[in-house]
Amino acid sequence: MQIRTLAASAALATLMLAVGCTSGEELKKVQQELGDLKMEVFKMRREMEDANRRAEAERSAASESRALDRRFQADLQESLRQLQDGTRVLNNRLGALNTQPRGSRGAAPAEAAPSTEEDKAFGAAVLDYNRGNYDIAVEGFDLFLKAHPTSARRPDALFFMGLCRYNQKQHDKALESFDRILKDHASSSQFLPAKLKRAQSLLRMSLKPAAAKAFREIVDGFPGTPEARTAEQELNDLNG
Repeated sequence: MQIRTLAASAALATLMLAVGCTSGEELKKVQQELGDLKMEVFKMRREMEDANRRAEAERSAASESRALDRRFQADLQESLRQLQDGTRVLNNRLGALNTQPRGSRGAAPAEAAPSTEEDKAFGAAVLDYNRGNYDIAVEGFDLFLKAHPTSARRPDALFFMGLCRYNQKQHDKALESFDRILKDHASSSQFLPAKLKRAQSLLRMSLKPAAAKAFREIVDGFPGTPEARTAEQELNDLNG
């Protein structure tokens, strides 16, 4: 409707000029109408620009919302994986205790004491980890490793140390703990979880080519495992 009105105004102005309306009053009227026409065009242009800005803002907000949702889902999955990692370590520990022959604990209290101290030291460090006291937990696991160099729980302690540093976003230090498991405890049940967390640490350090290679090694070398499925998802995210 506005466009038709503007067109009519322009046509009228043109017609008046064509028939030679040269009187001052009529010329002034034409100039007034032309001025009004220009003002209407200016207003329409402003309205179009505002509409375009609003549309762009809405598209940007929708894009940011989708990105935040993806990040939230990724963080949620990461938290779940960490809980699963911790649960698996504790389940392995419980399974080892359940399969231990009752008579193997020894008849003499002096022989049972070292095992009890080892349990207490490890359990205290795990408790600090579960409470989110990561610095204290790392110190506890470090003391445990020094006090019990031949313990069967060394891979578990190293893995927890890596998780502590990973949760603190100290990914370079987390990498050191996971590398120690891969190097010194290749037959441990923590080998594959450590391999996955090592790859994720590389990714968090923005070493994407190295991380992609590490994820690919898990997918190709350990198909069908939970770690392989997680690694494949990480690769899809990298390539997406």
